[in-house]
Amino acid sequence: MSGRNGTAPREDALLVLADGEIFEGEAIGAVPVDPDGRPTGVATGEAVFNTVLSGYQEVLTDPSYAGQVIAFTYPHIGNYGVNPTDDEAPRPFARGVIVRDLCDRPSSWRATGSLEDLLVRTGVPGITGVDTRRLTRHLRDRGTMPCAFGTAGGDDLLVAARDAAPTDGHDLVSGVTTSTMVTRGDGPYRVVAYDFGIKEAMLRQLGELATVTVVPASTRAEEVLALAPDGVFLSNGPGDPAALPSIVGELATLASAGTVPVFGICLGHQLLATALGASTYKLPFGHHGGNHPVKRLSDGRVEITSQNHNYAVAEGSLDSAEVTHVNLNDGVIEGIRSRHVPVFSVQYHPEAGPGPHDARYLFEEFRALMVSTGATPRGRG
Repeated sequence: MSGRNGTAPREDALLVLADGEIFEGEAIGAVPVDPDGRPTGVATGEAVFNTVLSGYQEVLTDPSYAGQVIAFTYPHIGNYGVNPTDDEAPRPFARGVIVRDLCDRPSSWRATGSLEDLLVRTGVPGITGVDTRRLTRHLRDRGTMPCAFGTAGGDDLLVAARDAAPTDGHDLVSGVTTSTMVTRGDGPYRVVAYDFGIKEAMLRQLGELATVTVVPASTRAEEVLALAPDGVFLSNGPGDPAALPSIVGELATLASAGTVPVFGICLGHQLLATALGASTYKLPFGHHGGNHPVKRLSDGRVEITSQNHNYAVAEGSLDSAEVTHVNLNDGVIEGIRSRHVPVFSVQYHPEAGPGPHDARYLFEEFRALMVSTGATPRGRG
């Protein structure tokens, strides 16, 4: 991807969905190029919509969006700029962004640049001026689907959209996971974190609890146990859990040992549930936003949560665990806890950067579970 000239007028662009629906706009961000670096005027991915009012930088840099094009439903995006502190990963893995109105002159004392600066620097193309209300209604009614956008002609974009692959059945984790072990945090316990696309906000929360050894997604269960952790964390990540059978197999081995507490979030939740015997399915348009109500079944408390997933655990497919949380919008399973071994997980994001923070108590529950299974605090550092 190469950058656009920010002083020149924006070029007209189109967004075309795989079903033929067309939206007009203007090109922003990086210029799509082919493997040889030649401009193509076409970017593709799976179109999803996100309902956050703020936190666009955290959303864009969340590795869970690998393979997807993010349409923000909030009309004004980029108002407060961007800064390195809010990055959830070293770079975005999203294929592009769709907005109604991109702010050209951000205003915030924290800003070190504009959102378009970030898009150009990290090679992410986008389109602004799109009627995102119509787009959201269309995706809500028809479901998530591949799309193409850019300055190419409508016919070329339609062909590209129909040729673009959805996330179904594809291993997207291997493209976002770390290649080497990394140590983070200085908390008094010892945790091994599987990186399926882990966010910085998760590492900050875990780092308060433990010294965290982040390991590649392909790490075998015996290697994890050899590190003698007090707990194992399963991170968020992109794509279809059914496309990751080897990871599921290792997690099944880890869970069946029953010796180390396991806590999973988002994709980690889906993979853990699958390892315990559940099945998963793709939601029509997923859950993407910072305002989803979730009910905690133990006491009826309702939490406002941040969510980002296209797949979910099928109700009634897991006999070995109890459901702990449900989504009040559509009844989707939002949390489970094994009846036999010390493992639990949630579909939503308790680390939530920038928020909401209603569910951060789950990290304390992870600590308490480690203590209940014999973990003792060590000196910090």
